[in-house]
Amino acid sequence: MSWLALWLLGAGLCDLAHSVRPARHLPSAVGAAGTLLFGLLAGLSSGADLAALPLLAGAVAGWGYLVTFGFGRGRAPMALAGYAVVTGLLLLIAQQAGAVGGAFGRWVESTPLPVLAERDPEQVLLLLAVLVAQMSTGNVIVRLVLAATGTVNPGKGPDATSTLKGGRLLGPMERVFIVGLGVAGHATAASIVVAAKGLLRWPELQARRDAATGPSIDDVTEYFLVGSFVSWLWALGGLVLLA
Repeated sequence: MSWLALWLLGAGLCDLAHSVRPARHLPSAVGAAGTLLFGLLAGLSSGADLAALPLLAGAVAGWGYLVTFGFGRGRAPMALAGYAVVTGLLLLIAQQAGAVGGAFGRWVESTPLPVLAERDPEQVLLLLAVLVAQMSTGNVIVRLVLAATGTVNPGKGPDATSTLKGGRLLGPMERVFIVGLGVAGHATAASIVVAAKGLLRWPELQARRDAATGPSIDDVTEYFLVGSFVSWLWALGGLVLLA
């Protein structure tokens, strides 16, 4: 699974770079460089690994450009399909990837952290990749799904309001929390996060029921439900990879 981990990690770094500084070529360069760097630190030096690393870096760089392209009108499904195809292919050929070792493996073996010491280096690399993927990549996937399904964003348009503020910050926080609970063996407790978010958003959703202007309660509720469920499924998908 080391190739899959590098893909998730590289794409995650690319999306993080774009969220910090949305320059034209910088996010793709950061993601590709991060993929190569972590691949070398992980000791992936077999013939297959050395052939795969440039391809993975190229795929990550392509993802950086595909995200920007995907936010154009009617293009979101293409971006989602691109991410899904690369991920699915890497899952199919996961057994061809080399074992994780090198400097990264030595660090894992010497770390005093119990949650890492109980895992082999490949599992730790995948855990790191899944956590990074919960950050900006999770937000990107949610936005692409919302765009692909035509779900109205209540924060945009002529009748825009400040409805549902903070989603881009709360989303990564809740996804990381869900993954953390799952890794710690408390996956059931993740339901508390889901319930708490619903309760916290309930007054805000209800406030739109009698509003004379701005988006309707139906639009806001749909936006909240679609975005939340995609976000939760993204976190749960990460836990499936770690199982």
